[in-house]
Amino acid sequence: MIVGVPKEIKNNESRVGMTPAGVLELTKRNHTVYVQTTAGIASGFSDDDYQQVGAQILPSIDAVYAESDMIVKVKEPIPEEYNLIKEDQVVFTYFHFAADQELTEAMIDSNDHRT
Repeated sequence: MIVGVPKEIKNNESRVGMTPAGVLELTKRNHTVYVQTTAGIASGFSDDDYQQVGAQILPSIDAVYAESDMIVKVKEPIPEEYNLIKEDQVVFTYFHFAADQELTEAMIDSNDHRT
């Protein structure tokens, strides 16, 4: 599986969806992990920390979403990310659907066969 870890862009969110230890566990099992450059900086993890355990660093959030089968995030996607989510892509994060109709509809719409 190809797993992507984008930099969190929600206001005041400084955590990262996966630590280097998590990346190591996946790469040891022959999964590919893409991490957006500087995704872990605010949590104390450098790009080099991720590369040392087998992650590949990608330059943008767009690239991470485009290349990944599964996205691992801390917070729910925000409107800037809605169009990045592909059909059949797993998004592993906390969703608050009851509180956000726009988010709910965007996730339903991500199944519209975009390329």
